[in-house]
Amino acid sequence: MSDPAITLYRLQACPFCERVVRKLDEYDLDYRSRFVEPMHSDRDAVQRLTGKRSVPAIVDESTGVTMSESGNIVEYLDATYGERAKGGA
Repeated sequence: MSDPAITLYRLQACPFCERVVRKLDEYDLDYRSRFVEPMHSDRDAVQRLTGKRSVPAIVDESTGVTMSESGNIVEYLDATYGERAKGGA
């Protein structure tokens, strides 16, 4: 089995991160969780990827998209995977 195309950078018990997790689960998307440092100033890995230290952040290797901010991520997932998940309806 290959690695999931989507990687989610998140914090434990973060409500914004959980919003993205719910959406990924809704569309039955495989993803890899990477838990990041609790201290905002220590999130260098996230900053290298997105230019920001905020989470949640995703990297979708299947589309080449990297983004942060839960609202943006949820909109992206709806637009990219919503129709497919509904059987093209």
